[in-house]
Amino acid sequence: MNPELGEVIIEKVRNGAFLKVSAIHVATGLEVSAVGPVHEPHGVERVAIAKLTRALEQSRSR
Repeated sequence: MNPELGEVIIEKVRNGAFLKVSAIHVATGLEVSAVGPVHEPHGVERVAIAKLTRALEQSRSR
């Protein structure tokens, strides 16, 4: 994880062969999600964290 993000809550929900990972930035309440195969939980989590990082960068530049 990126220590510059601060505290992030990760939620994983399985739906059949798919896994939905939500990443919530505690300080801002910003939430993003990523969906991928259930047998790649770390990969889906990395995508969710990357999406959260991009979303935070975009919100700061506004």
